[in-house]
Amino acid sequence: MATIYLAFLLIGSTLIVYIEQRYVREAITHWTGSSTVAAFILLGCSLTVFVLALGSALRPQLKFIWHCFIRPLHASDQRTRLDNFYKGQADVYDATRSGLLRGRNTMLNLSASHIRTMRAKNPAQKLIWVDIGGGTGHNVELMDRHFPVSSFDAIYLIDLCEPLLQVARERFAKRGWTNITVLCQDATEFALPEWARSDPKGSVSFVTLSYSLSMIPNFYALLDRIDYVLSPENGLLSVVDFYTSGKQPSLHEKAIGGTSKECGWLSRWFWQIWFDFDHISLSPHRRDYLEYKFGTVKTYNGRNRFVIPFIVRIPYYIWLGRSLSCDVSRFCHAFEVEGGNMLGNCSPASFTTIKDSETIPPLEIGEPALNTHVSHADALITVTPPLSSFHYHLGKPWRLPYYEQAIHQEFRTFIYSFTWEDPEVDMKYLNLGPEDSMLVITSAGDNALHYAIAAQPKRIHCVDMNPCQGHLLELKLAAVQALEYQDFFSMFGDGHHPKFRALLDSKIAPFLSSIAYQFWHINDNAFFKAFYLKGYSGWALRLARVIFSIAGVSKDVEALCNAGSIAQQEHIWRDKLKPVLLNPVVIALLKSPIFCWNALGVPLNQRRMVLDEGSMYEFVRDTLNPLPSTYSFKDGAYFYPLTLLGHYTPSSCPEYLTRSGFQALKADNGKATDAFRLHTDSIYNVLRGLTSWSLTRAVIMDHLDWFSPGSKDVDDEVDQFYRVLSPGGFVLWRSAARKPWYCDVFERKGFTVTALGVRKGPEVPLDRVNMYASFWRAVKTT
Repeated sequence: MATIYLAFLLIGSTLIVYIEQRYVREAITHWTGSSTVAAFILLGCSLTVFVLALGSALRPQLKFIWHCFIRPLHASDQRTRLDNFYKGQADVYDATRSGLLRGRNTMLNLSASHIRTMRAKNPAQKLIWVDIGGGTGHNVELMDRHFPVSSFDAIYLIDLCEPLLQVARERFAKRGWTNITVLCQDATEFALPEWARSDPKGSVSFVTLSYSLSMIPNFYALLDRIDYVLSPENGLLSVVDFYTSGKQPSLHEKAIGGTSKECGWLSRWFWQIWFDFDHISLSPHRRDYLEYKFGTVKTYNGRNRFVIPFIVRIPYYIWLGRSLSCDVSRFCHAFEVEGGNMLGNCSPASFTTIKDSETIPPLEIGEPALNTHVSHADALITVTPPLSSFHYHLGKPWRLPYYEQAIHQEFRTFIYSFTWEDPEVDMKYLNLGPEDSMLVITSAGDNALHYAIAAQPKRIHCVDMNPCQGHLLELKLAAVQALEYQDFFSMFGDGHHPKFRALLDSKIAPFLSSIAYQFWHINDNAFFKAFYLKGYSGWALRLARVIFSIAGVSKDVEALCNAGSIAQQEHIWRDKLKPVLLNPVVIALLKSPIFCWNALGVPLNQRRMVLDEGSMYEFVRDTLNPLPSTYSFKDGAYFYPLTLLGHYTPSSCPEYLTRSGFQALKADNGKATDAFRLHTDSIYNVLRGLTSWSLTRAVIMDHLDWFSPGSKDVDDEVDQFYRVLSPGGFVLWRSAARKPWYCDVFERKGFTVTALGVRKGPEVPLDRVNMYASFWRAVKTT
């Protein structure tokens, strides 16, 4: 509103100056007999009008500055101090806080989506909202955009400042809301009228603290009181506030606190002192006790840059939590038993004594769901609540918790935005059924979703060291659960959804883990234009577009992807695109180890395997040449149209993006997705945590190409596969080499190894991708 005032002020001032110059100056000059005197009179009048108009436009900001930074309070107790502080600015409070108090709308939107999810499980539960420190009632009015105020059985706004509460009463009366009660009470002793008739324990469904926790001196008593009255199973506590925080004392607390929680020493020092002048405490103790007293559901750490962007950055956080006494047995079982982590380690244990000096502490998961009898010489580290956010979130237990290690920090984003192996060929050999349990590389999750649609196996362990690949698959699973097909296809088919951020907070978030939500909140522009041009693989797609543009074949690329026949495809490829892609400049680029890794995700060892069996030109030729004459890019062979166009089409896309595939995943409350367990760890560590004979299938893509020949890590991993696979179970893999060196390792460990396909030249492809030179199976025969 202030911007509009200033715009009108500028227009009005310009008009006045024009009128003065044209008419008034002549009249004054005639009256005074001096043009100089007339000029001074006009200047004085203009400045007076401008200052008065500017003062009117900036009145809220001026009142804010006066009452916040200049006017003395002259009060010793909290109530009087608040009244004196807000009395003169209560009418402009909302107008002056929109830029300063960031995150309120996000907190309420997230809360609304989580409340809807909880209500779906227990619709008969009374819905009571207590907004503590709600002041002018702005939060209630804002909440009405996301969750109708009329849907609450009762709303109680509690604040100690009478001037602000008077604004709230007028606001609610104007809106005609009759289910809201405004109470002037000390937050640490708040009491609802209905509590006089019954025990208040567990009677409240929803509590919010919007920039009020930092202003309440006795926050321990407040949080203890909230814990007592919050419903254990259906209660939600939501907080947004300023904060400061140093280094976290443990990996467990760091995992709960979320990404970017730590503030620099200068930021901590400056903001604590600055806000202390207004009796606002930004010491870490408030948030620490909040995260200790309640189970974290979601958290997000942001920086408010509204004053001077990139220089003044006020730390704030958004936090949603539940009572520690809610039932977490399902998630303990998913982590310990179904996930294979029986000893409670984030990286499954080596079955040796865990000492206090160990670098990675055990994940604190509470009482085990499966009793294990393990003998140790030394005492185990005691595990106590609070548990990880995995145990408290409302969705399905897809994403198993992990502690962020140095290796995880090397991945800033996902490498693969799409999966580069053909799942239809996998299905020909997997012979999957509902009783199978399998382990797969996560990648972008496309193939894992294909297996779930086609066979609905009992368990699908998706494993990837890159946390961002897990975030991507988790987003797809949550979007299946939360969205309708059109929105889903817009995101992952078109690679573009202009309202992704709104969907994330209002629909998808309840089904995401806290760490995945943080990633997509930070990267909420991923779907703004072209999702498949994001990530490391996106650089290769961008470069391809540049090459096609320089060569003048961009229209031919589109024609290839829309060709109505194989013959037409072959003609376009042979005459237009083949000379461009198989020219010396492109081949030289593909020889670069830096480009191979950063753009294509090809590690050095795999690149060496290609060059040991031939030239890079021969590999690219054998890969691309047979595809246009074999498969229709327009109808089903979706891999290369994606790379050429940057998006899928309804007739050429992975199975999970077809309407039938989407419905299969969504049917029966997403029963097919119950199989997923997402591990952020190495394959070896995940296998060590699984029990013997617990897997029947494993699809490890080109994973073993990444190891150096003779690596002991491969021997150890194959040993674990042999232990974990049941008799008759097998491993499928692809390789850039025609005969990868590690085939001998499988045979030496007792597997029967068979080549399911070996590329022999540029005539016949192995599958619709044809990127790999061979396809293998290793069967455990005994």
